[in-house]
Amino acid sequence: MAKVLGIGGVFFKAADPAAVRDWYARVLGMDVNEWGCTFEATGGGSQQWSVHAATSDYYDPSTQPFMINLLVDDMDGILERVRAAGVEVLGRQNETYGSFAWLMDPVGVKLELWQAAGDAPVT
Repeated sequence: MAKVLGIGGVFFKAADPAAVRDWYARVLGMDVNEWGCTFEATGGGSQQWSVHAATSDYYDPSTQPFMINLLVDDMDGILERVRAAGVEVLGRQNETYGSFAWLMDPVGVKLELWQAAGDAPVT
C-alpha cells in the first residue's frame, strides 16, 4: 500500500533568505547554497532544507510561512488515496530527480509529496 516514508524536506519563508542561509552556514556549519541544504541519509535518499523569500508564492494557496515535503514510495498510489479521501490534488510535476504533487492539509499547510527518481513502488 502506498505510504509516506518520512520527511523529505522543510521549507520556510524569511524576509531575508540570504541572511538566514548565512546564519545556518556560519552558526551550524551547514553546507548551504542558493537552494538550501541537502542532507544525505544513511542508506540512501536525502532531505532538503530551504528558505524562500517572504514574498514567495510557492506555498500558495496556503497562507502559512512554511511547507512540508513528504517522501512517498508510490506517487500514483498516494494520489489515488488522497483523491478517494476527497482531498484536491493542487498539481503534479515530474522532474529528472523525481515526481512531485501538492495538496493542502486540514489546517491550511501546503504539503509537497515527493517520490525520488528511480524509486520503485514498495509492495
